[in-house]
Amino acid sequence: MYKTMENNENVEMPSDNPVLSALDLGEPPEEVLDYARNEINEDPDTRVQIIEDFRDLIYERGEIEPHRTDDAFLLRFLRVKKFNIRHAYKLIRNYYEFKEANSEFFENVDLEHLQSVGDAGVITVPPYRDQTGRRVLLYRLGLWDPKQFTTTELFQATMLILELAILEQRAQILGGIAMFDLGGLTMQHFWHMSPVIAKQIFDIMVTSFPMRIECVHIVNQPWIFEMIFNFFKPFLNDQMRARVKIHGENMESLHEDIEPQFLPKRYGGVHPDYNYTDWIDYFNATEQIGKELKSLGYTARVVEDDGDR
Repeated sequence: MYKTMENNENVEMPSDNPVLSALDLGEPPEEVLDYARNEINEDPDTRVQIIEDFRDLIYERGEIEPHRTDDAFLLRFLRVKKFNIRHAYKLIRNYYEFKEANSEFFENVDLEHLQSVGDAGVITVPPYRDQTGRRVLLYRLGLWDPKQFTTTELFQATMLILELAILEQRAQILGGIAMFDLGGLTMQHFWHMSPVIAKQIFDIMVTSFPMRIECVHIVNQPWIFEMIFNFFKPFLNDQMRARVKIHGENMESLHEDIEPQFLPKRYGGVHPDYNYTDWIDYFNATEQIGKELKSLGYTARVVEDDGDR
């Protein structure tokens, strides 16, 4: 069933959850639209007018120059802020300020970056959703070799993944889940951490991207985790602290939030580690995704349909 992470209210969920390395780029199913009405104040009768009012506010303030102001783009910011125009405006302003302050995360980035980090297993998105209908962004940071990927490259891959994820209207409405597997983390990794990087991670997950992170799960953390977590504590209010769940090696604790049938076997689930190349092949072969990425300043190699596919 679809359920909110905070109040555990339930609404009906579709019975199928296919394993498919593809985004759902169509209109959300009725049960997701019901969730939108009940949980994020999305009223089909007033949505068009609210988007128009939001667009007018952006132009009136003149503080940012968004590269897009079409309905689909602006709707992402309204949905994550439950159609509060004032809060949505602050988010889109933060979004552009973050991009300007961290331009290295967005320059010369293409799907090859995503391919290499995915092949290393450091960052992945399983090709299925959890029982709430949400995608899971999985980091296995113990696999990260700082000599192979810089922190900037990890941020580049993260931002590209999030830009792709938010193309799904389901994700705009339901939000997503982040999971950090810290098994194998060493002092070598710790030396690449800093309060600045912690603030950048916090900005992405909380203040500066139109994706609502409903919960952050941490598993297999070693003794140095507390040292790393100290970087984040100054940024976390009570609400955010409640969304961070630390499980250690206790997979039964994790299963209280994500049911085993929606997890890889390594976390007591049933799924193998699926081939990340399937995602990249899908992205490269989908014209709509290529156009979206180019509109956001990324590059994508769109494969034309030559009859062989």
